[in-house]
Amino acid sequence: MIRVVLVDDQALFRAGIRMLVASQPDLEVVGEAGDGQEAIGVVRATRPDVVMMDIRMPVMDGLTATARILEEPDPPRIVMLTTFDLDEAAARAIRQGASGFLLKDADPEFLLAAIRTVHAGSSVIAASATRELFAHFAAPAQAPVPASYHDLTEREKEIFALAARGLSNAEIAAREFLSEATVKTHISRILTKLALRDRVQLVVFAFEHGLN
Repeated sequence: MIRVVLVDDQALFRAGIRMLVASQPDLEVVGEAGDGQEAIGVVRATRPDVVMMDIRMPVMDGLTATARILEEPDPPRIVMLTTFDLDEAAARAIRQGASGFLLKDADPEFLLAAIRTVHAGSSVIAASATRELFAHFAAPAQAPVPASYHDLTEREKEIFALAARGLSNAEIAAREFLSEATVKTHISRILTKLALRDRVQLVVFAFEHGLN
């Protein structure tokens, strides 16, 4: 059973997500909070696997709450809930350790898949709007490409470029005529060499350094 905490200042929105999650046999809502400060206490009390965290809330926003929760021992995976009219907030959340973000009007099936995906250790970067938002977050003045990137092999740079465009392991495998296991190994080596936690941070890294 995947244990989920919902954090949003709109009770009606939380109720809708709670009903959706509760309809699944492998998911369970174990707590709710209406602001970031309350969320920290709920997470400590319930020890969830996944937290769905709104970015903008009263008392304490989702960015601050996410940073605090990720400092806790064995923290949950956190997915930020956002709207289209964002600034760099979602990108900052990912830099500090969030596992990705969803638009609040995402399809129910995608939201449920996202919970399962981050619980399994992956990240949520699949939505087409996500790439547009990442492009919006990219700084006008790009940072120099770190030396660690040049330590990648040519094959790893090819895989990096495809992953930075949001392609899944299966899509990369089909395009490059590789097995999914081989692609997974390449991705793991790339993340290690670049000191990145997951594929979401890889996408941010690519945009920040003009490698997308």
